[in-house]
Amino acid sequence: MDLVQLDRIAVLESVRLVEHAGPGDWDRPTPCDRWTLRLLVEHMGAQHIGFAAAARGEGADPAAWEPRPAGDDPVTWYRGTAHALVDGFARPGVLNGRFTLPEIDAETTFAATTAIGFHFIDYVVHSWDVAATLGVRTALPPAVVDAALPLARRVPGGARREQPGAAFRPARDRGEGAGADGSGTLGLILTTLGRSPKWAPPLGGWPGSA
Repeated sequence: MDLVQLDRIAVLESVRLVEHAGPGDWDRPTPCDRWTLRLLVEHMGAQHIGFAAAARGEGADPAAWEPRPAGDDPVTWYRGTAHALVDGFARPGVLNGRFTLPEIDAETTFAATTAIGFHFIDYVVHSWDVAATLGVRTALPPAVVDAALPLARRVPGGARREQPGAAFRPARDRGEGAGADGSGTLGLILTTLGRSPKWAPPLGGWPGSA
């Protein structure tokens, strides 16, 4: 499978998992620090919109990356953004283009395979984030998880991972990943990118939360 196919599978799995969310789930804590499920899904959808714009050669427009509210029906909203992304990456010739991704580096452009790789590893991890939040299991095929591991290992470490709001945190002990969600490889991806496969929602929400 090429990266477009791999990314499509990860994105559609994220849709399947978001579809498990009911009206009482949107304020649940997630593995992403200080983000509720609603905030996580809004971030995921906004990234779909931004990357779809980048695939059209419009990624330099700041409006393409602006946060967007999911409204009263976050599941339908998110599904729409995901299908827009899948359609955008499926455009003829997309793999021959270059993407502008200002949230990563506004001074350069990225080969399509590099940019789609960024998106792909995000949605393997975000699929797990949603699953962990809702107490369900991911169903990513082994071939998809195996393809994601080398990309996870290439994500730069260092001080950037310590910053507030960083997409990935410092790597954790690899032993934490054994058997995560039925996949040792998925667990290794999670620990490489600073997630704990044993994460569970804090009792009573975050400290100081309502």
